[in-house]
Amino acid sequence: MDTKKDSKIPKCGSLPDMSDKRIVVGAKQLRKALASGRAQHVFLAENADPAITEPIAAVCMARGVQLTWVSTMADLGRACGIEVGAAAAATVA
Repeated sequence: MDTKKDSKIPKCGSLPDMSDKRIVVGAKQLRKALASGRAQHVFLAENADPAITEPIAAVCMARGVQLTWVSTMADLGRACGIEVGAAAAATVA
């Protein structure tokens, strides 16, 4: 299932600075946040491995969690305040 090409998920026009928000970064931590119901807004990088992002996107759609696709892993990492790229991140409650 390729959720990026035919979905109605909005693209992110400008990625917010998330360095001052409560966030989780990385697929493993994000899956835990989704399972516990803490994830509020999920960000996935378009250039990340689909084997990582597509299952997360499917869970977001099933649970009604807001999902935004970001252009690159580097952009997502910068927005999270880290020096490396990130495939997935989320703001949490």
